[in-house]
Amino acid sequence: MGEISDTLRNPLSMFDVKGKTAVVTGASGAFGRGVSIALGALGANVVMASGTREDLDEAVADVKDVGGNAIPVYRRPDTLEDAEAMLKAALDEFGGADLLAIGSGYNKAGFIHELDYETWQAVMDANVRGNWFMAKALGTYWIENEVKGKMVMMSSVRGRHGNISGYTGYCTSKGATDSLTRVLATEWSKYGITVNAIAPTVFRSKLTAWMYDEEDELGQATRARSLSRIPLGRLAEVEDLMGMALYLLSPASDFCTGQVMYVDGGFTAG
Repeated sequence: MGEISDTLRNPLSMFDVKGKTAVVTGASGAFGRGVSIALGALGANVVMASGTREDLDEAVADVKDVGGNAIPVYRRPDTLEDAEAMLKAALDEFGGADLLAIGSGYNKAGFIHELDYETWQAVMDANVRGNWFMAKALGTYWIENEVKGKMVMMSSVRGRHGNISGYTGYCTSKGATDSLTRVLATEWSKYGITVNAIAPTVFRSKLTAWMYDEEDELGQATRARSLSRIPLGRLAEVEDLMGMALYLLSPASDFCTGQVMYVDGGFTAG
């Protein structure tokens, strides 16, 4: 018989995040709330950041309901000061910060001949600039303190594919997110820091609720068009993203970096 490693004897140990501290932005949204609950249930400490106070308080309560340990930070990553405040909250409350999951973002559709520059820039700021601020704040801390951190950004199939619905801001921002993922992964690899992105198709959230409304004709038409591109024949639920999120935030992904992981029901395969 060959030698069997401890990891193979206990494969679930690869997903152990107990005692780690995660900073999650957009924590009152579907993805941010979901990953916060999942991490909390597995024993991680969670710093949950969002500018929506009431919704964030509810999300923090949800994490505590599954036995997790979480605190709120009522800020969005609009500035480097905001990002550093989130890091400070993690350091003050839990003594460190090991993981970063970026769930914050924004979209405002509009055809380019009708869209004003300010709207386009707002999408770019929310989806790209905020990621850069979080990366600078946490990355600087990780490098200076020799922490082998893990960063996960939220991308989209729209970083790879266009959209007929006027997504010049959103598609461009997600393409930039993909590129930022790759360059940070190569820049930080010598420090043992991993950087990856999750790229879903449509999943149920407050932003996409209209597509799930059986009485919304436009929503149903949009839903049908989306479903026609998804081989698995359904739109996603936030739970569909959690396996990938936990993989990328746990030791299981220690040899995975710079990747855009499509969780899309086969959308990008066809």
